[in-house]
Amino acid sequence: MANYFKFFPTTSYFNDDESNTLENVTNLTLKWKFNDAFKENTLAYYDYIVKDGETPEMLAHKLYGSSDRHWIILAVNDIVHPQFDWPLNMQSLISFIEKKYVGNADTINGETGLEWAQSNYRDYFFTERFTITSTGEYTEKIFDMTSSQYSSFSNSSNDYTLSDGTEINISMTRNRKTYYDYEIESNESKRNIKLLRNEFVSTLEEEFRKLL
Repeated sequence: MANYFKFFPTTSYFNDDESNTLENVTNLTLKWKFNDAFKENTLAYYDYIVKDGETPEMLAHKLYGSSDRHWIILAVNDIVHPQFDWPLNMQSLISFIEKKYVGNADTINGETGLEWAQSNYRDYFFTERFTITSTGEYTEKIFDMTSSQYSSFSNSSNDYTLSDGTEINISMTRNRKTYYDYEIESNESKRNIKLLRNEFVSTLEEEFRKLL
């Protein structure tokens, strides 16, 4: 990341310690947005699934020849806070869940934050599925419910014949999601990123220098 910031302009900063002097420092508040033209050019990037434990630095070193180019990966994916927007490895995720939910746990009786997250439910919902019987094709919609609605909801499955003779099945199935499952799914969703192809890297770096 050091090479990323070397292109940033400097700004004057008043040092209010005993020296009371003005110093030139790198302006880290400057924000740079990835050129939309690159995003619209589907040939410029490709989809990638981040492996467990893989970091932007590791990917940049492997793909672009330098870990300092990890800022390219972050910029392409509009990632401002890598600590929160990049997928955690499983060990770090479990530690995160434990710390996040320990305040809800019955620690006096030995319950951990992880155990609380695994046994308490965050979301209640039901899935409505329309299936064409002859082909097996289906569409689904998910609707949120409250915990009380969930308790009184009954699963259902009904067959119908449309006016054109098409036979369909409409089913409604209730479901719920623990806080643990929510955190796992949220983390997994961050694994789907886009990577800039090698041939566009130098062009992007040159554009970045011009903007700054």
